[in-house]
Amino acid sequence: MALLEAAEIPIAKRHWLLYKFARLGRRGAAMSNNNLVMYHNPNCSKSRETLQILRDNDREPLLIEYLENPPDEDELRRIIALLGVSARDLLRTTEQVYHDAELDDDTLSEDELIEAICEFPALLQRPIVVVGDRAVIGRPPNRVLEIIA
Repeated sequence: MALLEAAEIPIAKRHWLLYKFARLGRRGAAMSNNNLVMYHNPNCSKSRETLQILRDNDREPLLIEYLENPPDEDELRRIIALLGVSARDLLRTTEQVYHDAELDDDTLSEDELIEAICEFPALLQRPIVVVGDRAVIGRPPNRVLEIIA
């Protein structure tokens, strides 16, 4: 299967694909590799390790290099729902922009945090792998095995 890069897929098509993947659910995951999506940063060792684990298990994800093609608000809300976490749980608190934007303020709403992540995608924890209606943050990378088994 050819590796698909998110940059090759217009954003409207990407959203349609993610919607379609979510509709396939677990039954679709068992039937096809096509609904495997990874929000990836090729400069991140954990992201590269997670990708290698997927490939070692004969799974080739649709790679979305989220720094170049960040999720929009709807896509991010869907990821948050699938992960079962809050937007605050997705924040990389070690990023300089986290401190510059004063995102450690506990009074910020979920909407404000989602807006910040969309504006500054480096804030997003990585990697995130989505299969149908399940998702996991690949920290540690072998967590991805939980949703592809």
